[in-house]
Amino acid sequence: MSITWILVANASAAHLYANYGPKKGLQKLKEFEHNASRGKALDLVSDRPGHYNGHGNGHGSFLPATDPKQNEAQHFALELAKELDHGRTANCYQRLILVASAPFMGVINGNLDSHVRILVSDSFEKDYTKATKKQLTRHLESCIYL
Repeated sequence: MSITWILVANASAAHLYANYGPKKGLQKLKEFEHNASRGKALDLVSDRPGHYNGHGNGHGSFLPATDPKQNEAQHFALELAKELDHGRTANCYQRLILVASAPFMGVINGNLDSHVRILVSDSFEKDYTKATKKQLTRHLESCIYL
């Protein structure tokens, strides 16, 4: 019997479901929250950008190398990728379906280990984090028999 994990995520929340076979439905395994991704960019940095004097009357300010919200999304994606890798090494699933918002899907894929990436059978660039289990089942019926 093949166990399928379904990760439904956006930059600030994620739900991990499991399907243990045909007509078994979805079981929620875990919920993840990352409230820092919801914060304003100004609240995520410790202080204002530094300033510099240019030649003549010019001046400006230094910009951070990465956007603070993107940095928080990167941290959350890394946390999710570690959870998926831990499940793979513990042989908790044999197939993985990723459902994530369009901008966050690329961040997750960039953090996935190559061994986990092989197990991804389907991926959907949709934000279904607020969907009920019944709605999610209807959205996934094309790729898994629930």
